[in-house]
Amino acid sequence: MTDTASGEETFISHLVELRDRLVKASIGIAVVCAALFLWPGPARIYDILAMPMVASLPAGAHMIATGVIAPFLVPMKVTLLFAFILSLPWVFYQIWAFVAPGLYAHEKRLVLPLVVSSSVLFMAGVAFCYFFVFGRVFAFISHFAPSSIQVMPDIENYLDFVMSMCLAFGATFEVPVVVVILVRMGIVSVEKLKSLRPYAIVSAFVIAAVVTPPDVVSQLSLALPMVALFELGLLVAPIFARATRAPEETA
Repeated sequence: MTDTASGEETFISHLVELRDRLVKASIGIAVVCAALFLWPGPARIYDILAMPMVASLPAGAHMIATGVIAPFLVPMKVTLLFAFILSLPWVFYQIWAFVAPGLYAHEKRLVLPLVVSSSVLFMAGVAFCYFFVFGRVFAFISHFAPSSIQVMPDIENYLDFVMSMCLAFGATFEVPVVVVILVRMGIVSVEKLKSLRPYAIVSAFVIAAVVTPPDVVSQLSLALPMVALFELGLLVAPIFARATRAPEETA
């Protein structure tokens, strides 16, 4: 009976700790969001986000808003998205702080680098999508637009497209982290992953075809980095495995 009560208390304490970490993560996002509202402001943030699309439009063309409250609501959503991306290191730190007490010393050496690398890789994926992919994709699509059509993208549709693409690139740039975790947990070996390289390449192109628009530029822009990041994971995984090896494993 005592063991049951103790187990319930432990479970409740974990729930309380999880709640506190979620609250702190939410506060961090809210603080960054408030700062972005003050400067540069939602309207300016959306203008920056729309620059690749606007640059590909014909001279004199503009984006349009078909919803009544879209000119207000869409910049707010964009600001919240930016706040979440900028707050990722803080959010991942809260996750690490929640799981750290239950880890051994050698496991803690693995978690913190993974938290940092996860944040950096996600932001790198979003930046790669914005600075490299968008301009080429929009120019490619505009090139095929018939001359009888006046291109005037809706800001809500554009936001949905940008969010899905940024999240897709941010998530796929986490491939090295996934590889490192799989190898360190002993789920699969580096040698086995190397033998599965042809399947990984095919899977990268399949995923790119599913999550990106049906054009060659965006699909190659996602598939090729995914393959390169898979190879990077194969190089880094043995290093992490050695650096975080338990004392008894070393012996």
